Amino acid sequence: MTVKTDTLVSITEANRNFSRVARIVDENGSAIILKNNVPRYIIMEFSEAEKLQTAPDEDVEAVSQRLIAKNLEAYKELAK
Repeated sequence: MTVKTDTLVSITEANRNFSRVARIVDENGSAIILKNNVPRYIIMEFSEAEKLQTAPDEDVEAVSQRLIAKNLEAYKELAK
């Protein structure tokens, strides 16, 4: 994952100034919260999180086709 350095916020700063974190998310799409100088949390818009949870139909179909092609012999054997 590529992280822009201007989206990094310490957990202390996030606790003190959450409106700054919200502004970073509005401007950049996400903010990374650091705990002990290590990326620990990601804050993003709710609508973007929903998109990550559902795969587009084309992706599901492509995965299905790949699995069928890879395991075609097994499917033929099970169909007997």
